[in-house]
Amino acid sequence: MPTDSDALILIDIQNDFCPGGALAVADGDAVVTPANTLAAHFGIVILTQDWHPAGHHSFASAHAGKRPFDVAELAYGPQVLWPDHCVQGTAGAQFHAGLAPAVDRAQLIVRKGFRPTIDSYSAFFENDRVTPTGLSGALRDRGVRRVFLAGLATDYCVAYSATDAARLGFEALIVEEACRAIDLDGSLAAARRDWMAAGVKGATVAEALA
Repeated sequence: MPTDSDALILIDIQNDFCPGGALAVADGDAVVTPANTLAAHFGIVILTQDWHPAGHHSFASAHAGKRPFDVAELAYGPQVLWPDHCVQGTAGAQFHAGLAPAVDRAQLIVRKGFRPTIDSYSAFFENDRVTPTGLSGALRDRGVRRVFLAGLATDYCVAYSATDAARLGFEALIVEEACRAIDLDGSLAAARRDWMAAGVKGATVAEALA
């Protein structure tokens, strides 16, 4: 069973990333049930929420002549340009309704991507890889040493968060059966190579709760 030094981080289980959403991940809503199952057994549950202002620089619509999934060079480096999604205050930015049990157990909700000129995949850093979200300090204040991660999407926000967790000295495990991927041009295989190189491990729901 999870201990007092374990935390569950549920990444971006929001309407716009689920079927029917603006940036839907295939089968994205399938993560809701295992996420709730996990949350019921963890004392420390943290959620992240993509929270973009309208006209965010990571949106293709903010760049003349660009289309979704093109890559643009922004101040901090190359950035995939996305369809407008998870705009602050919209229904698409809200957590999936079925996630209510996990939301009720959350000690902390980390909103990310709210700075207009910089995107944020990781729960720990903005995409400049320098600006922190404050999550690392919150975990250390709670005595957390090990984090389990689940949510959307495996190859972007989950992978970045897990890799950063490991590099910050936490033991990090991805519960892949409680994740779904975008897999854009081989992004899932690339992400898996990166997180394994960083020391991130995998776990099933049963293993996370054992």
